Amino acid sequence: MVQLLGEFDCKLDAKGRLMVPSGLKKQLPDVEGEGLVINRGFEKHLVLYPKKVWESMVEEMSKLNQYEPKTREFIRYFTRGATLLSLDATGRVNLPKSLLESVGIEISDELVLACQFDKVEVWSKKAYEALFDSEPENFAFLAQEVMGNKNRGEDGK
Repeated sequence: MVQLLGEFDCKLDAKGRLMVPSGLKKQLPDVEGEGLVINRGFEKHLVLYPKKVWESMVEEMSKLNQYEPKTREFIRYFTRGATLLSLDATGRVNLPKSLLESVGIEISDELVLACQFDKVEVWSKKAYEALFDSEPENFAFLAQEVMGNKNRGEDGK
C-alpha cells in the first residue's frame, strides 16, 4: 500500500497545469508511466490517486450491489468527473477545468497538496487554511472519539 506524506504549496499556471512537486513525485515511483486519477473529494477539494489505488477502489465498488438505488447513486457521484492524468515532459499535469470549477479553484490560485495515506487532497490554499481555522477545541477528545473505540466489535462491546 502506498503511504504518502507531506503538504506541498503549489500554484496553477495560466493554463491550469500543476507542477507535481519533486518531493511528492519521489513517493510515486510509477507515476510517470502510469499517471494519476483526479476526482472530486467529499468536501470542496479534489483528490489525486495513484492509478493503482484508483483501480483498487473501482474494483471494490464493482462488488457492491448495483440493484440498490443508493449504491448506484453513490457510484455515479463518486466517479463523476474522474479523469486520468499524465505527466508531461516537465512533470506537470493539466487539471480539468470542470473539476476545478466544481470546487471553486481558479486558474493561478495557490494550492495545497495534502497527502493522506494513499491519496493527495488538492485544496485552494484559502479553503485549506479556513478548514483549520475551525480546529476542534479539544483535539484529544476528537482523537478519543474517533480512534478510542477502533477495536470495539460491531455490537458496541
